[in-house]
Amino acid sequence: MERSYSLLLLFLALVSLKSFNLPCSAADPTDGFTPVPLTEANFVLQKPYNVPLNERYSYEDGVRRLWVYATDKPHDPSSNTQPRTEVRIKGLDYSSGVWQFEGYGFVPNGTSGATVAQIHGASHGATTLILRIYDGNMRYYSGDLVATDLYDKWFRLNIIHDVDGGRVTVFIDGEERYSTHDQGPGDLYFKCGVYAAPRNISYYMESRWKDIKIYKK
Repeated sequence: MERSYSLLLLFLALVSLKSFNLPCSAADPTDGFTPVPLTEANFVLQKPYNVPLNERYSYEDGVRRLWVYATDKPHDPSSNTQPRTEVRIKGLDYSSGVWQFEGYGFVPNGTSGATVAQIHGASHGATTLILRIYDGNMRYYSGDLVATDLYDKWFRLNIIHDVDGGRVTVFIDGEERYSTHDQGPGDLYFKCGVYAAPRNISYYMESRWKDIKIYKK
């Protein structure tokens, strides 16, 4: 009898939530998006041009580990950019619509001044979004604070780019943490890994990534 009464109360509570249009759980950033199929051909590696790939990158048990040193060469002999070891999502460049990057990232303690995720391309400048780690905190470029205390833990990163609406939104572990205007349309694509900032960087920089996915509307 008591069990039946408890089940009745639970049923009435659920009906009440539905009647008042109250969600039972928070919406996920990927709700309403369609996953885009990925193969290993979509993951193109950029690393210092004068060292073998296996000295800056490994892929084991589904985890991509990328590292670089402050004294490394750029990815191309003709480039004047900072050292990097990054995954560039190839074959899914976009210039309109709503696109989303999802991945689980890990940044070991000591990595600082390193871009760990970005949207490359813009009307003005080279990038639409830079997410950089400084002393365990994630910042928009070197300015606005996005998230804190990210060293030595896996975190889920979702980046939504509404090109037509001109907006970029960043989620950490399913929670919206930052939103800003984009830099205008362009030939756009996602990247993750480690890319040294122009200054205030650690000598050794590393990030790890797994379960990378791309979605679109």
